[in-house]
Amino acid sequence: MKMTFEQIVDLASSGLCASGISRKAAIETAQFLALAEADGLASHGLARVAQYAGHAKNGRIELNAKPKITKYKTSAALVDACDGLAFPSLKLATDLSVSLASKNGIGLVAVTNSHHFGVAGHYTEAAARAGYISLLFGNTPAAMPMAGGSKAIFGTNPLAASFPVAGANPLVIDMSLSAVARGKLLVAAKKGESIPEGWALTIDGKPTTNPEEGLKGLMVPLGGDKGALLALIIELLVVGLSGSRFSYEADSFFDAKGNRPRIGQLLLTIDPGIAGGRVFSNRMRDFLKTLVLDAGVRLPGQRRFMQRAAALAQGIDVGDGVLAEIQSGISQNWSK
Repeated sequence: MKMTFEQIVDLASSGLCASGISRKAAIETAQFLALAEADGLASHGLARVAQYAGHAKNGRIELNAKPKITKYKTSAALVDACDGLAFPSLKLATDLSVSLASKNGIGLVAVTNSHHFGVAGHYTEAAARAGYISLLFGNTPAAMPMAGGSKAIFGTNPLAASFPVAGANPLVIDMSLSAVARGKLLVAAKKGESIPEGWALTIDGKPTTNPEEGLKGLMVPLGGDKGALLALIIELLVVGLSGSRFSYEADSFFDAKGNRPRIGQLLLTIDPGIAGGRVFSNRMRDFLKTLVLDAGVRLPGQRRFMQRAAALAQGIDVGDGVLAEIQSGISQNWSK
């Protein structure tokens, strides 16, 4: 079914409100879910409404959380998500990091007591559109082993980095440190589809094409041991600077029941003018001119922006299954 961006926001926010989540948090969250749908990232779009609603109904999130800044230094701050949905807190943290960078050259903001935060690149993109370099790191419930290990110790621990480009869309690098984002297994499971071998392992460490088994088991680290070590770096930075839980201390997002995850995120925003004048923008221009000489090069983030423009102009395709799931949840207040 074709839906407009506004219709998706209304549907998602209604679904979240039906679970008891405050209207303000529901609308802010729904806007990011709709943006994910527009970008063609269904694994971080409407498919998450039932998941968040399940967490709300089972006490895994605070329904009326109000994120707050708890610690403040010259160029750094700590935001407490207060066990609520992560989107309002990440929006606050992004704005705060840009403000700090504009005054001090750099803005470092950690977020604690947080939750699933959607598409990491959406936050760094916003900072880049304001003219800043931005990096975001986050930990997630354990799904990957340490190098040489066989037990889940790290999450897929996503990272994003965005770089402003004068007169054009920013470059946006957005990736999880598993072979694919775990949300793709969620989408495949909802559609009753198999997954390619090499994405996930069973709980016994065997390759699987069954997304349900993959969600219960392990994700394959991106690039093997190197991906696991990158996940370690993110884990130590995020947890150490935010005071959040380690990945292995947070219950899976894919279970309606469990603890409040209280994971963390870390935003680093940088004023690119440190070398003076237009040095950064000129060097970016020179680099991009070199890149486009290779006809096969795809600039990171550009396919996402083309998908978004087409979706906003022509409508966004929403699967019948996820639509029915949300409508049923709304009608029954997610009681089943």
